[in-house]
Amino acid sequence: MRVRAILVALLLAGDAAAEEAVLVAVASNFAHTATQLAARFEEQTGTAVRLSSGSTGKLYAQIVNGAPYDVFLAADAARPAILEHSGRVVPGSRRTYAIGRLVIYSIRADDCLAALRDPHGGHIAIANPVTAPYGAAARQYLERAGLWDGVSARAVYGENIAQTLQFASTGNAVVALVARSQLHTRFVPESRCSLEIPAAMHDPVEQQVVLLDADNPPAGAFVEFLRSATARRIIEQAGYEVAR
Repeated sequence: MRVRAILVALLLAGDAAAEEAVLVAVASNFAHTATQLAARFEEQTGTAVRLSSGSTGKLYAQIVNGAPYDVFLAADAARPAILEHSGRVVPGSRRTYAIGRLVIYSIRADDCLAALRDPHGGHIAIANPVTAPYGAAARQYLERAGLWDGVSARAVYGENIAQTLQFASTGNAVVALVARSQLHTRFVPESRCSLEIPAAMHDPVEQQVVLLDADNPPAGAFVEFLRSATARRIIEQAGYEVAR
């Protein structure tokens, strides 16, 4: 009987811990930074944060179809706004937590722009413009720069921005258009060329957060933590701008 009682107690404790954990859907470009933020939040509160990363479009679809996330860290402002307008988020929780920048990156080319313009220069990697906000920004830049017609025939599309970087970091694509923040991690091979794209050449990559579960106080606390000086410093050090 005593063993049975201990097992029941352990199961109940596990259920309680699972209920207290914060389940966060995070855009791929922000996954590394979110890991740092989650670790600091856990250190301060003792509450576990579980991250699930993917393209913003796919995570949005999962949320609409009932995925039990508590928080959504999107890579755009459009999908959080749609969720808010459809009544799926806690009122007043939507706000910008980071502003991303787009860069051209290559381990093969000496001149990133020349590689983009060369019709025989090999594959160009961008994230899927339909599901990934950085992919949409990449296409906007290429169109505004008059490069899209030449690049589109050579384009390879990453499911998300992480896969897009992988295409270039392994040399399978000559260049990739990726998030600046991705180049701030020690896991990325040093570039032969990299070039930051002027912000005016695409719509702002305004990344917004929404709280999805009003009945999970730790989730609300995590969203509030993103406003803290500690969190803002981590976000800025990762290569993002923060709203003032």
